[in-house]
Amino acid sequence: MKTKYAGICQKACILISAILMVTFTMGQSTHKDKRILRDSKNAKNLFIKVDPTIKKWFDNAYGYVIFPNVGKGGLGIGGAFGNGIVFINNTAIGRANLSQVSIGFQMGAQGYREVIFFENKSNMDDFNENKLKLSAQVSAVLVAIGAAANINYSNGILIFTHPKGGLMYEVSVGGQTFNYEKF
Repeated sequence: MKTKYAGICQKACILISAILMVTFTMGQSTHKDKRILRDSKNAKNLFIKVDPTIKKWFDNAYGYVIFPNVGKGGLGIGGAFGNGIVFINNTAIGRANLSQVSIGFQMGAQGYREVIFFENKSNMDDFNENKLKLSAQVSAVLVAIGAAANINYSNGILIFTHPKGGLMYEVSVGGQTFNYEKF
């Protein structure tokens, strides 16, 4: 009897994760670029509000991409998806999407914001030419007061995340891939 309920519970969790992921991304379809640009600027302000020391990264990075709404969910196999805006010298130059597949112990769904800073033109070009794939070994810094103060680039890339809501238990392996499209 337990296995019957476990199977039903597993299917329900997968369905809920899929619904949440669609919900996170569906709102971005109407006036997509304008809305994502507005959300990206709001996310930037929030990152700075939560940790004022992160402002130096926005001011000094060669470029950056902000994903203001990333939805993540999973049960054994998981995924994440988000749309963002790419900036050079604080000027929007294009759009990007993030996707991730992971395998391992994971259960739940959550939303978060992510910003990736690029140290130089070469790192930015890798992203813009769709050559950047982040492996499971690349770690992101959770934004909190002072978190950005003593952090440095790793291979020309620095990543910060900020949770929006939800709950995700995870010990998994996976990487993020990106697709860039110039305006």
